[in-house]
Amino acid sequence: MRRIIIPGRNCWTVEETADAGVLVDGRAYYRELYRAAKKARRYIVMTGWQFDSDVSLLRGEDLDEARGGEARLLPMLDELCRANPELHVYVLAWDFSLLLAMEREWMQHLLFNWTTNERVRFRFDASSPLYGAHHQKLVVIDGVVAFSGGMDVCDCRWDDRAHVARSPLRCDSGREPHGPYHDVQAVLTGPVVDRLTELFEARWAHSGGGELRLPRVSRDDVGFSASVPAPPGPVALSRTFGKTLLPPQEAVQEVRSLYLDAIDAADRFIYIENQYFSSRAIFQALVRRFRAAGRPRLQVVLVLPREPEALREQLAMGVAQVRLLRTLEHVARRTGHVFRVYCSAARDEQTGVDVHTYIHSKVMVVDDGFLTLGSANTTNRSLGLDSELNLSWEARAPDDAVARAIRRVRVSLMAELAGLGGVVEVAPLARADARWVEFLDAVAEAGLHRLRPHPLETVFDQSPLLKSLEPEELIIDPEDSVLDESLFEALRSGEDGLFASGIRLLSRWLVGAAEERPHRAILPAGSDDEGGRFH
Repeated sequence: MRRIIIPGRNCWTVEETADAGVLVDGRAYYRELYRAAKKARRYIVMTGWQFDSDVSLLRGEDLDEARGGEARLLPMLDELCRANPELHVYVLAWDFSLLLAMEREWMQHLLFNWTTNERVRFRFDASSPLYGAHHQKLVVIDGVVAFSGGMDVCDCRWDDRAHVARSPLRCDSGREPHGPYHDVQAVLTGPVVDRLTELFEARWAHSGGGELRLPRVSRDDVGFSASVPAPPGPVALSRTFGKTLLPPQEAVQEVRSLYLDAIDAADRFIYIENQYFSSRAIFQALVRRFRAAGRPRLQVVLVLPREPEALREQLAMGVAQVRLLRTLEHVARRTGHVFRVYCSAARDEQTGVDVHTYIHSKVMVVDDGFLTLGSANTTNRSLGLDSELNLSWEARAPDDAVARAIRRVRVSLMAELAGLGGVVEVAPLARADARWVEFLDAVAEAGLHRLRPHPLETVFDQSPLLKSLEPEELIIDPEDSVLDESLFEALRSGEDGLFASGIRLLSRWLVGAAEERPHRAILPAGSDDEGGRFH
């Protein structure tokens, strides 16, 4: 397999790690986040798609670690600041769409900024393009440890690797317990954390929060307990940013290039687990690879949710997803490749009905020589519009330490979602040979474990009465801003309107500040040749 990771093309930078691990599912991530936060000396910074103030990071037997202290997110941050006068907390959340208003905690600006210690600072980031979202998930503590991947700290995300059909621990904010939920996060230490710290500084400044200087704190107590060790050595950081004019943000599409390059390089297999599959670019890349003359036959395995989570997504994203997947199945069959889509479920012992695990992770493995995980879905918007952050590792030889570590991660994830355990059951997953998919098919068809064949149907397929209402296309997964940015800016009101922004730009020019550029951490790779944080 040829090299995939190319700085300046499909990643921003490649940085060394001192140690890294993969945290699988909310219990592992929330517990490690709690432990790291308790050790914080100078700062905790967090950015994400969503935060909820009263999410409990510790549950069940893990609560013993709290020893009577706070385990809920915001009360814990407040408690830490009150105990340590040098600690500062910065929380940056996407200023979400009105479509999500009923699903979000209200009055968060007041909850975080006015009911807690003054050193807890919370901001909404409204700098994304029209119809875009800030979707990067990143936590950095003291510049020495960072967490990034698919997980936000919010309601309805916690679960453990058992994914049982019913669990009283999957209860947030007084709600009824939610269903099984699968996700993946990474924890990292070493020089890579410096660049992730820069990324948060850039995001905070770009949102209007002002310039931050977050130093690396000298500490000798940094450690974590991972679900699976991450590959050793350097890690690549890839980003997506949609283009905006005000504030100025150039388009960055490193994640898009990363996915397409990885698909094109595949010689044996591609394994993907993701929340959605609706990207036209990834669909086309797979079709090209299936049709490529003289290339080896591929086995492509996807694990997706049984259906999108919300009704609006079922009506739009679900329709596009099923059409693309059915077409890929057809093309693979005609070209001699293998293409399978599975979902994961637990049998409810009380009702005998399958309870499906919601797949929220964003993972791709190619030939056990390349691994990427992060925030980016295999959707149009994650490749061109939303802000995203992926971490990637690549082996230099077919069976070196990195390749073996990538295989361990893949097998661990697949065994969990398939409901397999023990050396004998897992061995066929590790081989990933020509009989790999035959084995998965047998497991899925038997229905004795967790793996299920994905039905590849929409809500319209399930009801003939709805079939006539099936939409041809809805604007829910654009790759670019739906309206031209200049028009969007003209429609914005108040101090963010085009006229007011023009006055601000004129004023800055008059005082000699017109040459200021965005922070290098949000510029396209190669744009930071001066090397300074701000220039």
